[in-house]
Amino acid sequence: MESLGAFLKSRRDQVTPAAIGLRTFGTAARRVPGLRREELAQLAGVSVGYYTRLEQGHAETASEQVLDALARVLRLDPVETVHLHNLARQPARPGLSEPPPEEPHPRVLALLRSLADTTPAIVLGRRGDVLAWNRTGHALVAEHLPFDAPREATRRPSVPRMFFLDPLTRDLHRNWDELARVHVAYLRLTAGRFPTDARLAELIGELTMRSDAFASMWAAGEVADCTVGPMRLRHPTVGAVNVTYQVWLQPDSPDHRLEIYTPDDQPSTDALRLLTHQSTAPSSLFLQKDLSPALPLPPEGPQP
Repeated sequence: MESLGAFLKSRRDQVTPAAIGLRTFGTAARRVPGLRREELAQLAGVSVGYYTRLEQGHAETASEQVLDALARVLRLDPVETVHLHNLARQPARPGLSEPPPEEPHPRVLALLRSLADTTPAIVLGRRGDVLAWNRTGHALVAEHLPFDAPREATRRPSVPRMFFLDPLTRDLHRNWDELARVHVAYLRLTAGRFPTDARLAELIGELTMRSDAFASMWAAGEVADCTVGPMRLRHPTVGAVNVTYQVWLQPDSPDHRLEIYTPDDQPSTDALRLLTHQSTAPSSLFLQKDLSPALPLPPEGPQP
């Protein structure tokens, strides 16, 4: 995962004295790429010894005021600042534990059903596993995978694994590099929120070992939320498709996200309409009749 000290050092390395208006004297080359510890500590109003202990993982606590001061000097954005606070709340050596299987909330599934198949949509878990999708959502982002894969926890497609380990997924996205960086930055944010998640640690470790691209992006230390952005697809069935993904958080299960895709232009609207028709055609449904429903049926009885 990541420690508070490692994150502080990575951010410190990216802030130059000139960027924050700090005057330097002399012509000797600096031995650090960004701010020195002494410079950051002075600007944040803390002692050099205390900041050094923070970065080395020897300080027990850091107040919110100190963290906010460090975030200000390091020019962290709101998401990076949240990540900084998350890391500071972690125990010094958090032990990993096996999390329970993720299950989408019935109300999330009801919302997904209400979209029918005219709007491509998928439900994602905290680690980027596909918990559910409608037929057009499946056809848009992963038509080469079984439609019923999300029904079983052990078979669920992992979007991060698909992005970095599946050549077909990489070929699908014309703006793969942009989207891959978003996935990595969001995984880092998630790791700060769930430092004891053994499956998340396993995922990050696997991708680091198996993908040089992931390892390079992870080492960059970027942190970002995943909310909205462009997807430029080279779809094997309907050709070029330009859509915007929009992520909707779920109050009943805040770890889960409903991601929907809306067309950006008329050709993409036509392509999605064709994809919807093909994915819901009787022949397609017949071939997948034993796979439905990909969305779990709601339990009987009243729902909370």
